[in-house]
Amino acid sequence: MDKLPQIDQKHENQTSLLILSKRICTRSPPTHAYRLEPHMHDTFIKLLIAISLSPCHRPLLNSLTCLLTPALFALNTPLLFFTTSYPFLYSCSLLHSLQKKMSKFPFLLLLITICLCSSLGSSSKSGFLQSECLTVPSSEFVSSLISTIGTIRQVTFIVSKFANVFGDFRLSNAISDCLDLLDFSSDQLSWSVSASQTPNGKHNSTGDLSSDLRTWLSAALSNQATCIDGFDGTNSIVKSVVAGSLYQVSSLLRNLLTMVHPILGSQNVNKGGNGSGSGVGRRLKNNDQFPSWVTHGDRKMLQVNGVSADAVVAQDGTGNFTNVMDAVLAAPDYSMRRYVIYIKRGIYKEYVEIKKKKWNLMMIGDGMHVTVLSGNRSFVDGWTTFRSATFAVSGRGFIARDITFENTAGAEKHQAVALRSDSDLSVFYRCEMRGYQDTLYTHTMRQFYRECKISGTVDFIFGDATVVFQNCQLLAKKGLVDQRNTITAQGRKDPNQPTGFSIQFCNISADTDLAASLNTSATYLGRPWKLYSRTIIMQSYMSNAINPQGWLEWNGEFALDTLYYGEFMNYGPGAGLGSRVKWPGYHALNSSIEVANFTVAQFIEGNLWLPSTGVKYTAGLAV
Repeated sequence: MDKLPQIDQKHENQTSLLILSKRICTRSPPTHAYRLEPHMHDTFIKLLIAISLSPCHRPLLNSLTCLLTPALFALNTPLLFFTTSYPFLYSCSLLHSLQKKMSKFPFLLLLITICLCSSLGSSSKSGFLQSECLTVPSSEFVSSLISTIGTIRQVTFIVSKFANVFGDFRLSNAISDCLDLLDFSSDQLSWSVSASQTPNGKHNSTGDLSSDLRTWLSAALSNQATCIDGFDGTNSIVKSVVAGSLYQVSSLLRNLLTMVHPILGSQNVNKGGNGSGSGVGRRLKNNDQFPSWVTHGDRKMLQVNGVSADAVVAQDGTGNFTNVMDAVLAAPDYSMRRYVIYIKRGIYKEYVEIKKKKWNLMMIGDGMHVTVLSGNRSFVDGWTTFRSATFAVSGRGFIARDITFENTAGAEKHQAVALRSDSDLSVFYRCEMRGYQDTLYTHTMRQFYRECKISGTVDFIFGDATVVFQNCQLLAKKGLVDQRNTITAQGRKDPNQPTGFSIQFCNISADTDLAASLNTSATYLGRPWKLYSRTIIMQSYMSNAINPQGWLEWNGEFALDTLYYGEFMNYGPGAGLGSRVKWPGYHALNSSIEVANFTVAQFIEGNLWLPSTGVKYTAGLAV
């Protein structure tokens, strides 16, 4: 027999193995099973034996699921059928104990592996998935996910044909954005497939399957809109072709969102964290409640003074690197542990992009205004809003502390992003985001900002992530003549998306340059960027910089009856509700029960993942 394929713990090899296992089977709709092609028998047998002889690697085995689970197996049978409804059951301890004794009998070992697989008519995990998380059978949900991934790949092929064709800088950036966003969307749907097949797994998630699925599907939907937005000011023909393709993807994603129950995470409201007060999230007693990469020391990392860094960036040459991007590139891909980059004081004029493979990075500076990452890209200069960011992060589990991110393009350059985040389960602690229009782009996923300082002019906090801001300063700056400031522009596009902005215990005021000219520059709490825009401000201070109307329309009557804007228990000279807008979607909230939906515990499922970061947070409404 030929040499068996090797299985190790490298992500790339795992991915290749999954692709191989799917390639050698063809779908057989009448039986809802997989039919093995005769000419692939030998390859499939090698694959199964290699798995049975390899060290136990749960993420890989969980992902393979029923594709490798025989319901009927005979080595001499031309057609092998494999069920597609139940997870692959693998007993590491048994197989490892037999491995040495039976290494000369791989087929017998293979048969033992097969016998360990479940052939029951139902599965507790898939039953849980269907009854608790989904509105449709799990098989239908997974099938829809896989079909949508296929459609995304087709659209990617179409979009790629326009790359480097027209020689237009802005159009080239828009196409590049689309390709990245489509790729990320494909990943998000793949995570959903994996999580659906192993609902109790925590390799890629918080442990709350409903929250995870809705987050990832929502992000994929937002990615399509961002792609289209990037074509503003470019060739209209290209935009029309791309928009037509993306409309199909968006329609499929909207349908997928309807298949997931909107509320499951409420059961976690009173678990962990500090729901009755402020301070550090309570350490959970069982480490199994944390993602697999969490260590005991990681929980306190954001509070200790001396953090052990894996890499040091210093402009004077006293570190491992002299610029930040080199340190990012040197970090491991798909890291299951926290990888710490310490950035010493200085102004780093560079553009940093932490791509999707860089998981669990943590960046620590010497403080706001001391460690500064600075850039000046803008829409006026040909960049898309998405690509204009000085600092952009997509890899999940990112943490930043004591750093300033700035875009110095100025108000006259319009959209110019200082920080953009697509990082799921990301934290920004004691950081500053400084710019003018579109300073902070909370693009997608679940994010938490604590004790940050965010300043700008027009829509300076925008995007379609699910975000909570706690104990932050939100400062309006002086912009162009006769320009009206808007602090938020939330971009929720579908009523089934879990996204929105929750602003709690914050200080909403004018920056020093605006304080002297409040009578000439009106400042509003926000305006509806997209149809179902959602922003809640609670228990926060509002200075007299805030216009008595509170909120500003985007374009006439657009979204005024579909948006959701709420205020609860705010105070200060700008917090009066007497002159607030009378839109159907505006709410002066009085019920703590209703507002609780937008707390850390419920809105971003913070009790499930924030304790592992060590950051301070308040889980509920109590101070």
